[in-house]
Amino acid sequence: MAAEAQEKNLYLLPDGKLSFSAPTTTKNDYKEFVSDPMNPVPFIDGIDFDMKREYMTADQRFAEKRPDVLTYQTDVLDNDVTLAGNIWANLKVSTTGTDADWIVKVLDVYPDTATANQFTGKDVKMAGYEQMVRSEAMRGKFRNSFSNPEPFVPGKVTPVNFELQDVLHTFKKGHRIMVQIQSTWFPLIDRNTQQFQDIMKAKDTDFKKATHRVYSSKANPSYLKVRVL
Repeated sequence: MAAEAQEKNLYLLPDGKLSFSAPTTTKNDYKEFVSDPMNPVPFIDGIDFDMKREYMTADQRFAEKRPDVLTYQTDVLDNDVTLAGNIWANLKVSTTGTDADWIVKVLDVYPDTATANQFTGKDVKMAGYEQMVRSEAMRGKFRNSFSNPEPFVPGKVTPVNFELQDVLHTFKKGHRIMVQIQSTWFPLIDRNTQQFQDIMKAKDTDFKKATHRVYSSKANPSYLKVRVL
């Protein structure tokens, strides 16, 4: 099936749209957020002392409401879209710190008319459900090499490219494709001090807030490289 798939780019646009059409703006547009490692984005909604496997498909509406999560989504799909094979995140980013984590989540957004079925979990509302389809994290200092970490130059636009798990998923007509980007995902990944240092030796005072930008311009496009059947 993957041999029949066509490689396309899903671009993050400055107005929060997600589109197969590249950005045309010549301005160096971006969206930014403040990442605070002392107030990290949780991996599920609410407090839990166990690593619940439900997080892999859990509703991400709680994350969309946070100011430290960037959200991009397509218009309502007028036909089914099936992604098959590898997904590569190609981000253009900057930070006021010298290190940052980059988490990319691909979501299937259900229409407001969606209703429960025999597989719907307890207390789950399917109308507007934001189902996580794939997700992955990259610790920024390892963006070019896992053996030779590199700091970010504060404020400098920098490519961060990494692979998400491969996929075979159909986004149904009437649904939307959404991408969320964040820099904390606790406790799935440990908190980053957002400074170029050995985190295992960090003190509480080493954990600093930083402002992160994701760029969406013609010169600095951010996109997911996907395969569409």
